[in-house]
Amino acid sequence: MEPYATADQVWAGGLVFARVGAVLLSLPGIGESYVPPRIRLSLALVVALAIWPIVGGALPPLPASLGSAVGWVIREVITGLAIGAVLRAFTAALAVAGEIVSLQTTLSFAQTTNPLQAQPGTTIAAFLMLLGTVLVFATNTHHLFIAGLVGSYELIAPVRPLVTGDFTELAVRTIGDSFLLGVQLAAPVIVFALIFNLASGLVGRVMPAFQIFFAAAPLSVILGLSVFALSLGVLGTVFIDRYRTLANLFVSSGGGVG
Repeated sequence: MEPYATADQVWAGGLVFARVGAVLLSLPGIGESYVPPRIRLSLALVVALAIWPIVGGALPPLPASLGSAVGWVIREVITGLAIGAVLRAFTAALAVAGEIVSLQTTLSFAQTTNPLQAQPGTTIAAFLMLLGTVLVFATNTHHLFIAGLVGSYELIAPVRPLVTGDFTELAVRTIGDSFLLGVQLAAPVIVFALIFNLASGLVGRVMPAFQIFFAAAPLSVILGLSVFALSLGVLGTVFIDRYRTLANLFVSSGGGVG
């Protein structure tokens, strides 16, 4: 490699690639199993080469021993996986919203393969997960991922101790916020289901001979999906705004890098 780059340059580039590759492995859309590994590795290499001149000043020098070098690489991989896991965990809000909507519209038995979770799930949850991924790229939110990679070298600098306590607090808060957001996104359907079920129960008490279930079941599906469709625009807007706020946590720390 000496004719092309010095040992220090190869070390710095490899260390950046370790963190960037680990982050891209966990990001929504880019890190999915249906994306070929060659594409993900190529993208990680390009991004690492692009941000290396910016974050080079925050990197440690080339260690004297192989054990120290391996330790630094493992540390960067763990840091990258932690950042990607936080960004990915927030997308669970859409899965929670989809599950709640499916329960309220009696469509929870309609299962389909969710390509973003690699397991079966309700059809509405799979649709919302795909919608969230499309919104991330349609609104250029994935640009914040790249900016967040630069900011992470100030927020979690390689030469400083790992902030495990702060990360644990951020991870717990992110998971809690994602569940809360999922319930909020499904709030219109929850309100509809509450009113509809109360009305159905009242009709059943007033008219005991009337087969309320056979009349209420199709109406619950049709009206519930109608309310869901009407609130879909607001649902997507609220989710992408909250997701951009989370990504900006890493971007806002990038001013002092380098």
